[in-house]
Amino acid sequence: MNDLPLPTGARSSDRANTPPVYLDNQASTPLDPRVLEAMLPYFTEHFGNPHSESHVYGHNAMAAIDAARADIARLIHADPREIVVTSGATEANNLAIKGAAHFLRAYPPADGPSRDHIVALTTEHKCVLESAVALEREGFPVTFLPVGESGLVDLDALAGTITDRTLLVSIMAAHNEIGVIQPLAEIGALCRARGVLFHTDAAQAAGKIPLDVEAMKIDLMSISGHKMYGPKGVGALYIRRRPRVRLLPLIDGGGQERGMRSGTLPTPLCVGLGRAAVLAAAEMESEAKRLLELRERLRQGLTRRISDLRINGDLDHRLPGSLNFSVPGLTAAQLIEAVPSIAISTGSACTSAAVEPSYVLRALGLSDDIANASVRVGLGRFNAAAEVDFAIDALATAATRLRGVDGKAGRDDMNGTGEYC
Repeated sequence: MNDLPLPTGARSSDRANTPPVYLDNQASTPLDPRVLEAMLPYFTEHFGNPHSESHVYGHNAMAAIDAARADIARLIHADPREIVVTSGATEANNLAIKGAAHFLRAYPPADGPSRDHIVALTTEHKCVLESAVALEREGFPVTFLPVGESGLVDLDALAGTITDRTLLVSIMAAHNEIGVIQPLAEIGALCRARGVLFHTDAAQAAGKIPLDVEAMKIDLMSISGHKMYGPKGVGALYIRRRPRVRLLPLIDGGGQERGMRSGTLPTPLCVGLGRAAVLAAAEMESEAKRLLELRERLRQGLTRRISDLRINGDLDHRLPGSLNFSVPGLTAAQLIEAVPSIAISTGSACTSAAVEPSYVLRALGLSDDIANASVRVGLGRFNAAAEVDFAIDALATAATRLRGVDGKAGRDDMNGTGEYC
């Protein structure tokens, strides 16, 4: 995707006119050119409103959306009628969690216990955690279940948390920061046996690992287009029909998407998401194998050059292109700033005064120093081995240099409180 890397020892200024090597595919993936090609006609000649039923322009647009809906459903082994188009995974997560809770409050069962209890892991994406907190303010009891150092759910602890009042369990399929993959089938079986809805945020997992909503007994699943080489601004929520899951909508209006999500559907974006799903289904196996090889090349190369490198999260149950690591003695911000020729990221949230260590890594039991040193690398479809080798050299060289300055990393970059900002 980028030009071949410079030789060892080359200055970052030598790449001044070269875009950084992109290794942040968990934040967003580039649009696949084949996806763009499928989308373009729906910006121009096929511009009709898909909800205009009186003419061929509307019919053609809706036919394209229906085909895309079928492609999305096929990727996760669902029925097309179970796919609701959203603006992305954040909206889908909000609709799943709040919609289920509000429906049961509005229409409590005539017999049996009233279910209102929500369970989520402490490491969930912010939009899941904040949705749960919003419900907590409305009086819904919420349990935030801790995880171990691996980042994986403790199934026994989860079973012990579920009561006869539990309505929904929300656990991310693959983690956006540390890449760990949860045991979805086991979680689904546990929830189904206890009569509890199972929602999973699959924004990072969809298109990268096999997902089967039937086999895994998943009731609600959120998907994001731009995490799977599709366009930004579109996603989907899978809502099981049998046994039927009922939600109250978040958005009122013309009743589109079977009343679940009103508003005119963006035909080009829907087409793009559908095409991305087709490509993912066809290429997932070979792509996963290639990315795993690149990730191991990266991990082994960094470990050879940085002897005390720490890998965060379970290494065996992990997305093939995902690596999260810490370099003791450095903050992530220092290391990232020292390698402008590479686009990587950190889980830390920077305020004007300081860097707050990643809440995810603190939930794994890591110290603030290690959590604040975490760097996320996300390899993707368009990365090559030469880029990985360049990243190894750039990161290792920068770490050695930074840790060799006066024997202490980046003292001059710290503010008066001793915190890097």
